[in-house]
Amino acid sequence: MVNFHKVRLADRIAGGPMAHFLFWQAVFGEASYSFLQPRRSAELGGIGALLVDTNLIAHAIEPSLEGMGYRLVRVVITSGRRPTLQVMAERLDDEAMTVEDCAQISHSVSAILDVADPIVGAYMLEISSPGIDRPLVRAEDYDRFSGFEARIELRRPVEGRKRFRGRLIGTLAESVRLATETGEVRLPLSDVARAKLVLTDDLIGASRRGPSQPPLPQPADRSQTH
Repeated sequence: MVNFHKVRLADRIAGGPMAHFLFWQAVFGEASYSFLQPRRSAELGGIGALLVDTNLIAHAIEPSLEGMGYRLVRVVITSGRRPTLQVMAERLDDEAMTVEDCAQISHSVSAILDVADPIVGAYMLEISSPGIDRPLVRAEDYDRFSGFEARIELRRPVEGRKRFRGRLIGTLAESVRLATETGEVRLPLSDVARAKLVLTDDLIGASRRGPSQPPLPQPADRSQTH
């Protein structure tokens, strides 16, 4: 069963009452947090979410997060009535993220955004943890979670398909190796549109063992070809 909790934390920002919202989701004992903070750019023009370079934001905040003991997973902005800038991060020691972790990251990122001012108008800053069935963003993610099942969607088809599911074997020559039901496929990293782990018993078990007990499920036979 998945439980959702919402907690309102009062605060005052820039002389006016603002609110932080914390969404907590528990999945089989693993907690995933989202810490939301309403923000307003110093420039009060129209919303500029579609023009925001999230790579520049990532480069700006990543050194600070690493210095605090966190790994930046991704930076995403969603458009709408009020855009949301989502900063997803995890601990470098691979321990579970806590409410306090998200709050510390929020304070650090907010200070950097106050200077950089990358988004025109009002927006929400969301600090979140990746959760168990996390997105796979960097090349090293596919090696780090080798042996677990993943879903991968491509921008361009490979062998007539854009969507794949299978057990990760790792990376080789700028490609993701994936063991599917019909054999091994190699998917160009540059063509990956989105990828995430699949919530399986193996993944849940590994998350419960924690970083002090790192054994992973055995990868599929690497001799398979397709």
